[in-house]
Amino acid sequence: MSSGLQDKVVLVTGGSRGIGAAIARRFASLGSRVVVAYRSDRETADRLAGELANAGDNCIALQGDVANPDEIKTLVASAVERLGKIDVLVNCAAIGPYRPLGQMDAPFIRGILETNVMGTILMTQEALPHLASPGGRIVNVASALAFRPIPTSSVYSASKAAVVTLTHAFAKELGPKGITVNAVAPGVIETDMTTKILAERGEQILAMTPLARIGQPDDIAGIVTFLASPDAGWITGRTIIADGGVT
Repeated sequence: MSSGLQDKVVLVTGGSRGIGAAIARRFASLGSRVVVAYRSDRETADRLAGELANAGDNCIALQGDVANPDEIKTLVASAVERLGKIDVLVNCAAIGPYRPLGQMDAPFIRGILETNVMGTILMTQEALPHLASPGGRIVNVASALAFRPIPTSSVYSASKAAVVTLTHAFAKELGPKGITVNAVAPGVIETDMTTKILAERGEQILAMTPLARIGQPDDIAGIVTFLASPDAGWITGRTIIADGGVT
C-alpha cells in the first residue's frame, strides 16, 4: 500500500541525530528523497545520508545553521538545485539548554529564540516559494513543555509555545494555497540530548507516563510522516502532543 510519499523531496532540519535522524530514516523508508540538514556535525550527517541513499543521489546532507539567515538561504537553494523541489519541510532543528530564573543573560535567551523561533520562521519563509501549491506540507517539532513547562525550562518552553502558535497562524495564511502546517509536541524522548535528564529523572518520568515507557525517536517519526502524507490532507494548524499520555 502506497504512503503517498514516494519520490517526495523532504527537507529535515536538525536531521543528523536524535528525532531528526529518525524522521529522515522514516521518510527514506517510504521512498522519499531526503535532505538531511545539519548545523555542524558533517561526518554524522554524511554517514546518515549515505546510509539512506542506496547508492543514488536521492538522499543528501547539506549544512545550514537555522539561526543564520544567510545559511538558511544557501541551504534551501542547494536543496532545490540538487533535488529539484521541496514537497515537505520538517522544522526539527532546535537547542534546549535550561537555566533557572536569575541565571539567564541576553546571549542565552537570544540563542534559544534565534534557533527555535526565528529559525522556524525563516526556514518556512525560504522554502515556501518551492513548496507544491496545493499539496505542500510543513511539519514543525514543538514540545510538550510548551503546555506543561518545568522549572528551569522557561525560555525553551516559551520558544516551543511560539512554534505552536506559529503553526496555527501559518496554517491560516497558507490554507488558501493548499499547503498544510502542523506540529508534533514530543515529551521526553530517549536521545543523546536527553541522557542527563533521563539519568536524573528517568524513574520519575516513567512513573508519571500512562504508557509506562520512555518515548523513542520512531514514536515521533511516524506522526511526522503521517502529517506529511495525503491521509492528513484535512488536518492543518494542529499540534499533536506525543508524550505517552502525560499531558
